[in-house]
Amino acid sequence: MLLNDLRPPRGATKNKKRLGRGESSGLGKTSGRGHKGQKARSGGYHKVGFEGGQMPLVRRLPKRGFHNPFRVEYAVVNLCDLVTIETAEIDINVLIENGLIKKPLAGLKILGNGELSRAVTVKAKKFSKVAAEKIEKAGGKVIVI
Repeated sequence: MLLNDLRPPRGATKNKKRLGRGESSGLGKTSGRGHKGQKARSGGYHKVGFEGGQMPLVRRLPKRGFHNPFRVEYAVVNLCDLVTIETAEIDINVLIENGLIKKPLAGLKILGNGELSRAVTVKAKKFSKVAAEKIEKAGGKVIVI
């Protein structure tokens, strides 16, 4: 069996409505839109969030805080998480393969929570001071990308 031979099970699909194909089809003439009015017109219906002239919820609620569009977010990993990885050289790709992070975001940052018992080479964009000290104390290397 090939992927292009697969079909959904019987009853799982529905034929689309064929509008304006004669009175006996059940959806002829006005095509299920009724007579006149805004909803009968082409392109005629209100905007998303429109509440019939009432002040929309988005505009009624108070606005708070500030969203910085230039914020840089890093994928963060603690030293205690690096203990579980067996390889001698750790970088962002190794962490993704081992499921410790999902997305690379703007780069990798290593934090100093936990202890390292063996020497490892860690490649990341940023390190906290404590993390860098602990890695070097264990005999490893810190490489800033």
